[in-house]
Order: sequence, then structure tokens, then C-alpha cells
Amino acid sequence: MRSYEEVINYVDEENVKFIRLAFFDVYGEQKNIAIMPGELRRAFTEGISIDASNIAGFGGEVKSDLFLKPDPTTVSIVPWRPLDGAVCRMFCNVYYPDGKPFEKDTRYILRQAVKEAKDLGISINIGPEVEFYVFKEDENGQPTNMPIDRAGYMAVAPEDRGENLRRDICFTLLEMGITPEASHHEQGPGQNEVDFRYSDPMTAADNTSTFKWAVKNLADSNGMWADFSPKPMWDQPGNGMHLNISVESADGTDHNKEFMAGIMRYIRDITIFLDPQEKSYERFGKMEAPYYVSWSAQNRSQLVRIPASHSGLDRMELRSPDPTANPYLAYALLIYAGLEGIRQGMKLDAPMNVNLYRADPELTRKLDKLPAHRQEAISCARESEFVRKHLPAECITAYIQQ
Repeated sequence: MRSYEEVINYVDEENVKFIRLAFFDVYGEQKNIAIMPGELRRAFTEGISIDASNIAGFGGEVKSDLFLKPDPTTVSIVPWRPLDGAVCRMFCNVYYPDGKPFEKDTRYILRQAVKEAKDLGISINIGPEVEFYVFKEDENGQPTNMPIDRAGYMAVAPEDRGENLRRDICFTLLEMGITPEASHHEQGPGQNEVDFRYSDPMTAADNTSTFKWAVKNLADSNGMWADFSPKPMWDQPGNGMHLNISVESADGTDHNKEFMAGIMRYIRDITIFLDPQEKSYERFGKMEAPYYVSWSAQNRSQLVRIPASHSGLDRMELRSPDPTANPYLAYALLIYAGLEGIRQGMKLDAPMNVNLYRADPELTRKLDKLPAHRQEAISCARESEFVRKHLPAECITAYIQQ
């Protein structure tokens, strides 16, 4: 839907009685305020007021009034709510009272990055692969640390106890306008993955947020809980959010390698925004998670893998981010880094066509490394002119002082 009039008609036709206006704090945590259909026109024309002082990264008590205006293209029925008196959800953009966009709204930050790319004749597609663990709940509905199964990679039932949940997730995503491509059991006990079709960066970020919200709700309704944290079990693989990224140019020039070189150039500067938790760094360097700043084709020990493709179309798979990243901030910073690579005509180093987990130390000693711990990642961001150029100071502070 492209206009608020279409949404108003849709709400009436679908008997929607409750409308969730969703937005995100600086860490990517979804917030919402619910309104009734009679308030929808006001929401689109004037906005719905919120207290920004209670939203992480939005500022203090002084001049704390902000307004939410729904994005009509993001309207979706919430399938796990009753259809009789349905609930729908829309993502919102955040504005000052005078109508100026709120610069610390991370959807706005991503929108600006996409605009900068478009001004250069560059379009970008992102396809996330989000991993998560599923654990049992106890008799009181409280989370436990017991995974729902002990199955391994691409296992089948009865060993795989997540088949029905993944099926429900895929059907729910379809109802919400997201096209799943594949789903399977991952390597860890109770670990799962559902991949969905690539799209433009804003749609990809909205879909990533919707996906995590849907998975948590569906797991809970089935007596389980979903854990997207980077290292839920110390002796098992962590959860990654691998990002498949491709670039197209209006003039037909192939800029994928320059874009990739830009990301690799600035990856240390932006890692705290891709991997924000202390446990994010326990994941690096083992069980197919990267540690060195390197690339290669079809090699899962690298930061960047170039997947095999029958189509001949180049894309990169960035393997360092984890699902606790705010996708709006993460995708924006990756776009800005890639655009710097294009502007400066950056060149890639030679591919590392070896298994870096077992490589000769003489070889790996020459390679740059991802930050070894959260404090190192914070130092990289704090000292980065690139980060200061592209993020509001309050966003940076929220991450380096958390």
C-alpha cells in the first residue's frame, strides 16, 4: 500500500480493531504504541506523540516530545492475534514537533544511506540469514536453558523438534508479506535458521525486525522461547546474522569488489554496531565464525565468502554480524563503508584460499583481525572518523558507554 487512504480502507475492510505503531530504539529493540482505527487519520497527518526521554538513545527530558507517523508500505496483519477484531502493525518514522525528521531514528539513518547510494547511481540488495536457538519453557512458562532437541545440521524429525515451529514461522512470514526461501536445523542443539528473499536495504531491515518479533511470539505460543543472542551455549556454535549483499550500478559498471573492499576497510570501526554484546566476541574465530579480515570464494572460515552461483551474479556474504545488531544501523554503516570503497576505487587484497582455523601462524600473523573483545570494538568506534561522520553523537555514545 502506498497511501494512508489505502490503509484506512484496508483497516475497515479487514475489521481491524487495534493498530500497533512500531518504532525502534538505538539498539534496535522494537517499541510500540497502540491506537484504535478512529485515530489512524490523525496518526498519518499529525503523528502520535511519544515521550522520547524513556527511549534508549533518543535523548533526555528536555524537548522530549516526538511524533510517530506510520509508513503505509509496512502495514501487515499480525497473524498470531485473533482475526475477529484483527490487529495490524505498521513501522513508523519519527519526527520533531515541527515536522523535521528525528536524526537519531535509525530507520531515518538507513534511509539517508540508501539515498546517498541512489544519488551515486548505486542500488543495493541485502538478504539476511538469521540463526536462533529454541529452548524449552518450564511448567510455569519461564525460560530454561534446555534446548528443544539434540539434533545437528539439517537433521530431520524425530531428532529435529523444530520442524513444526519453522513451518509455522514460514507460513506466518508469508501472511506478513515476507517470502521465506529456506529453513532448516542448524549445527547446534535446538538451533534453527530461516532465510528469506533478498530485498532493498529498508525492506530487508524491516523484514529482519519482523522476523525476530514473529519467531519470539510463535515460539512462546508453542511453550518454547527463542534466543537470538550471539552465544547461548558456550560449547556450541553461536548465532550469526550472515548478510548476502549485492550491488548494481545505473551505468552497468560492476562495483561489487570495490564495495566489498570498503566494508573490509572499515569493518573494525563498525564492529561494535554489528556485534554489540560482550558474548558477540566469544563467537569469533571458531565453529565457522570469522576472526580475520579476509575473503575467499566458498570458504566459511573467512570474514567474507563469495558463494557459488549458477547465475554468475556476484554477491558477498558477510559472516561477522550477529542477530543482536540493530539492522537499520548495521545496514546503513555497511552501505556507507561500501560507498567509500566505490568512491576511492579500493582494491581487494588477494583471496585467502585456505582454512584459517588451521592455517600456518606465519600466514595469519599478517592479517588484520576483528576486535577480540567488546572493549576493543568500542575503542575502534570511538577513534573512527568514519563512524563520527555517519552517526549522530548520541547513537555512538549509547554503544560505547553501554
